[in-house]
Amino acid sequence: MPVVHVFVWKGMSAEAKRKVIAGITRTFTDLGIPEQAVEVILQEIPKEDWGIAGVPASEKLRDVKPP
Repeated sequence: MPVVHVFVWKGMSAEAKRKVIAGITRTFTDLGIPEQAVEVILQEIPKEDWGIAGVPASEKLRDVKPP
């Protein structure tokens, strides 16, 4: 059974999470894996704990809002 870990910024909407989970599951079912066998785990990380190019994402991407 595939288990997919997805790291996202904290604050992602419930609708966006549903779309990510459904899309990843669909990708595996397209490969012939039964839907019931696919598990997707979303882990929310605060932007201040996520570094991009040596800078916390909270500073580098101040104006970017999560979906």
